[in-house]
Amino acid sequence: MKQKILKILSDSKDYVSGEKLSELCGISRTAIWKHINNLKDEGYEIHSQPRIGYRLIKRPDALLKTEILAGLHTSKWGKEFLYTFEEVDSTNNLAKKFAAEGQPEGTVVVAEQQLQGKGRLGRTWISPKGKGIWVSVILRPNILPTKSPQITFVLAVGMIKALRKILPIKAKIKWPNDILINKQKVAGILTELSAEIERVNYIVFGIGVNVNQDKEEFPIEFRDKATSLKSVLGYEVSRVKVLQAMLEEIEISYNQYLEQGFQIVLDEWKDNSLTLGQQVEVIMDNQKLEGQAVDVDQDGCLIVKDKNNCLHKIIAGDVSLRGHGGKYV
Repeated sequence: MKQKILKILSDSKDYVSGEKLSELCGISRTAIWKHINNLKDEGYEIHSQPRIGYRLIKRPDALLKTEILAGLHTSKWGKEFLYTFEEVDSTNNLAKKFAAEGQPEGTVVVAEQQLQGKGRLGRTWISPKGKGIWVSVILRPNILPTKSPQITFVLAVGMIKALRKILPIKAKIKWPNDILINKQKVAGILTELSAEIERVNYIVFGIGVNVNQDKEEFPIEFRDKATSLKSVLGYEVSRVKVLQAMLEEIEISYNQYLEQGFQIVLDEWKDNSLTLGQQVEVIMDNQKLEGQAVDVDQDGCLIVKDKNNCLHKIIAGDVSLRGHGGKYV
């Protein structure tokens, strides 16, 4: 009902009377008044004039269900099962709980803040309140578990398309799925799998996007490696619009993958890769490999050619790119 009231107010350039809202929504004027007050408590600036009505002045930059659903153009994701929270330990942990309980594909979990955000390789993802996007989605693809690493490439391609769709930036992908702008990380993707030998039960993917942090808000050890959309563009960005674009474009890439296979996704990934053709350093189980990243195969493995022209297939590892002065970052 709040969503319906917001749409009516958004579509009107003038005040809308309580009587008109009551008629359009099919509820009493007292119920309208209660919903309006709830919206005000959530951060909506709504002016009330006795005997005239209500007017929406300003929407909050908050990842509220009402805001996310307003203008969300997905076919399924988030439309029916969308959970928003002020604070959670980890959106991935919560999404995995929902998945184990049988929640369907396309269930979305969003939080304003994570207390124990997770990154790849067991790292911590700093998730301050109201500054970024911390979201997880449940997938139930009909694929073999051995194909599940391909999903990370699907997500990265969708993420690149989402950012380019709404912002004047040139983001690139570092293998397998880090999103970088000017060689600094702006978003990370974590996928977690529950599977049996021949079937995937579910995949939960989480994406963290640094949106409106200032440089000094990052921990000192990350300031040279991380960035935010605000830092790149020089102005604050609507988190709601970024999240909507993410859900829309990643859903499209995912459906395309299920219908047409991995090759079309892999081709797009390669077109947007920051890794291929670069000198890289790969850390794997305390082993280090240096060489040139020359390709990614059908399994999503990175192919690295060392100084002796030997090819190495990297299934999993921490990849750094060689920057100015020969230093890997």
